Amino acid sequence: MFKKLTKATAKPAVWSAYTAEVMWADSHIARQMLDFHLNPDINVASRTAVFINESVDWLTSELHLNEASKTIDFGCGPGLYTQRLKAKGIGTVVGLDFSENSLNYAAEQATRLNLAIEYHPGNYLNYTDSRQFDLITLIMCDLCALSPSQRSLLLGKFKSMLSPNGVIALDVYTATRFAKQSESVSLTKNAMNGFWSAEDYWCIQSSFKYEDNSVTLDKYVISEAGREWIVYNWLQHFTIEILSRELEAHDLEIRTTYSDLRGTPYADGDEMAVVIRHK
Repeated sequence: MFKKLTKATAKPAVWSAYTAEVMWADSHIARQMLDFHLNPDINVASRTAVFINESVDWLTSELHLNEASKTIDFGCGPGLYTQRLKAKGIGTVVGLDFSENSLNYAAEQATRLNLAIEYHPGNYLNYTDSRQFDLITLIMCDLCALSPSQRSLLLGKFKSMLSPNGVIALDVYTATRFAKQSESVSLTKNAMNGFWSAEDYWCIQSSFKYEDNSVTLDKYVISEAGREWIVYNWLQHFTIEILSRELEAHDLEIRTTYSDLRGTPYADGDEMAVVIRHK
């Protein structure tokens, strides 16, 4: 038992494992995630409904989006942003997501509401498109879950898919949030109200900080009677300077910085949002 616990709570090398597909491929977890997405009152998998409405209103107005505009949402989930953008009369609206469960829901809603939206399943790191878009979105701090090499790959895609006057809108966690994080270990039966499995399980959660990298990790070791698996939830934390350097490598730059994607004026906090353009 000592060896098992020592291994379960061992601190891995930064960015040494990637398990994002577990969150979307497991049918039970995918259902839990969809429930979180669709709860309009919580800020877990998606922003609240009030926030999303305000965000879409602001993006449409600020960027002068119209029936000739092309938008694409990386990590669109069940289509909460794409549906609202299309309902605003945006010409081309595209959504990408890992979760077929979420995309099936998004497509059903689009059909029900008679909204012509393109949805493409799969890992958006592998997505290609010859079109150029006026707005590319990556929302809910998704960039933070990607390793440096994955971020570079994605920003390269954004550069190639961005129209000459187009912008990228995304949000990230900040150094302010990183400073508040601490390391810990916990053992809980059926943790997070049964989130990880429909069967009984034990969950060992180890939270780590990587001071030199401004990265945190929540490592979950989930043990059922017949199986055990590990989920790694990495989060990169940014300063404006760090994000600017990553963008500069792809000839991109921050046009404006905000507190969130509703256009709230920038103030120091746990998150920040940026609108990015060609350099």
